[in-house]
Amino acid sequence: MREQRRAISLSLLAIACGCVVCGNGNRARAQFLEAAGPGPTRTTLGDRRVQRYRVGVVVTAVGGPCRGIYATTPVPADWPEQEVRVVSEDFSPSVRSTRYRMLADGVKQMLISIPLLEAGEEARAVVTYELDRAAILPPVDPTSLVVPKRVDKDLRIFLQPSPYIESRHSRIVKFARDAAGEQEGWALVESLYDAVREAVTYREGELRGAARALDDGEGDCEELTCLFIAACRSQGVPARTVWVEGHCYPEFYLVDGEGSGAWYPCQAAGARAFGSMPDQLPILQKGDNFRDPDRPTKPLRYVSEFVTGSAVGGGGKPHVQYIREGA
Repeated sequence: MREQRRAISLSLLAIACGCVVCGNGNRARAQFLEAAGPGPTRTTLGDRRVQRYRVGVVVTAVGGPCRGIYATTPVPADWPEQEVRVVSEDFSPSVRSTRYRMLADGVKQMLISIPLLEAGEEARAVVTYELDRAAILPPVDPTSLVVPKRVDKDLRIFLQPSPYIESRHSRIVKFARDAAGEQEGWALVESLYDAVREAVTYREGELRGAARALDDGEGDCEELTCLFIAACRSQGVPARTVWVEGHCYPEFYLVDGEGSGAWYPCQAAGARAFGSMPDQLPILQKGDNFRDPDRPTKPLRYVSEFVTGSAVGGGGKPHVQYIREGA
């Protein structure tokens, strides 16, 4: 998918120049998704797919020794519909340390430290995961789901504008208001979903974002996702991006009559799927407004790989290969 490909290509270009890079068996079908509030929700998990996925970084010192190499890469994390297990780890002796951190509970990063690489030496930090990924079934009775009147602190970011998700843009606000009409809850969000799919024709191209997609009337999965999320947020519905391998789609948040809430997915681009997700692609991250401590100057809609390092004596350059692939 475009944002993921762009992030990797920028990383490779920057590290080649020696600078800092700034850019993710079946089981019973009646398992409940975890809710933000107490009690179960009506959304259930469907068929499961077990697959292996490899993530990591390979660094080679080209033309001379290199030192102080520090890299981060997003790795798969557990979600209600995805269970992650480490199968194997391939860490070279020159890799001094690896650790993990979470950004805004939406991205898990592996942090890699390589103090020194001699000329021509290669360092690997690669982890193979087993992902147990479930499809998501639609809720049995969506008519009882409503927009939360009060949003918890940790959900408020999903009501705010994000990079390329201009939820306060006047044209987007009017578009969403006209599409919603007098409808409420599930029906309101479904009206936004259908309006976005009618307003934007699928066409690959440059990254436009929500406002441009609405004006141009075209875009790919990122534009359709951005516009749907922006429309939801403008109507008080928390919404966020789900980044999967080669694709993205949105989730929206509603609560039941007792105040228990959950995230419900939909397929913005492709075959119609509202409140459900038949695809079982590896989930890389969730969210679209991240602050990375290693590049704090601006919010990130997608957390790409990051690396920094320097040559010893000015002769070497660290050459970096990022690995993110099915195993």
